[in-house]
Amino acid sequence: MHCQTTGSWGSYMPVSRTGAVVGDPLERIERLASENAVVIFSISSCCMCHAIKRLFCGMGVNPTVIELDQDPRRREVEKALIRLLGNSPVVPVVFVGGKLVGAVDRVMASHINGTLVPLLKQSGALWL
Repeated sequence: MHCQTTGSWGSYMPVSRTGAVVGDPLERIERLASENAVVIFSISSCCMCHAIKRLFCGMGVNPTVIELDQDPRRREVEKALIRLLGNSPVVPVVFVGGKLVGAVDRVMASHINGTLVPLLKQSGALWL
């Protein structure tokens, strides 16, 4: 089982002439979420992040995983995620089909109540 992991923002981090990374983290989060069926913002040492990644990979979904501990703009991205989530823990944060599902509690609740699989199918992340 292989899940795609993106350690940094890659093409989503425009660079200025001085070499500094520019752009609004919230805009990049939204763009990344809209361009991928499933996006998980994670920290590589977080056990709940690991559990969520295993859940999706175990279902046959190949999420795009953003490991924030490998991102030079981690704090800015975390602040943007906090703005989106409110008082929830910062990671893991899951987007499906461009829409914010939420943190671990909402993802697990969606999985248990049966609404996660139809959402994954609708986004094209799951075929069966």
